Amino acid sequence: MYLALCTVILFTVSGNSLVIIAIAHFKQLHTPTNFLTLSLAVADFLLGGLVMPPSAIRTVEKCWYFGDLFCILHSTIDLLLCITSILHLFFISIDRYYAICHPFKYKSKFTVILIKKMIFICWSLAAVYGFGMIFIDLNIKPKESIVDGISYKYCVGSCTGILNEVSSTISSVISFYIPGSIMIGIYVKIYMVASKQAKSL
Repeated sequence: MYLALCTVILFTVSGNSLVIIAIAHFKQLHTPTNFLTLSLAVADFLLGGLVMPPSAIRTVEKCWYFGDLFCILHSTIDLLLCITSILHLFFISIDRYYAICHPFKYKSKFTVILIKKMIFICWSLAAVYGFGMIFIDLNIKPKESIVDGISYKYCVGSCTGILNEVSSTISSVISFYIPGSIMIGIYVKIYMVASKQAKSL
């Protein structure tokens, strides 16, 4: 399991590193869309480098060995980066919609300044949401490690969620289901327009 998880982490970190280096190094790749992709790659790189290693250890060992404070910090950063990635994908879908469905308006609307604003919104909203969970006491907190109904005394502790059902549902709807549903609708529209354009050609 360690080998498999380390392989996934390695691919995540190295793959996103290549994207970051490529876009940052080659000036011909400095386009508004690629700046969004660069920011997304940074979020996924941090997810692979900071969040996934402790999560992999927890998955294999069934225990949390890094203390209460790091549990809260790790869970918050995990939430922050995941929401950041989802928001980036959401804005990329809007970018692609205008590029394909409204190509004449695209260059005038999607400028570097607008993309920078989108990137700022992605990171700031995710930060407010992720760190805000700590201050309203809804974030993930440590508790005694219990696996299959057995309490493990050798464990330092665990790092599992205690969000109540209502809070968990609201969180999922806001951070995943709403942007995900909109993205599906956008890509269906893009497919329909692209198919119509292909037939006309």
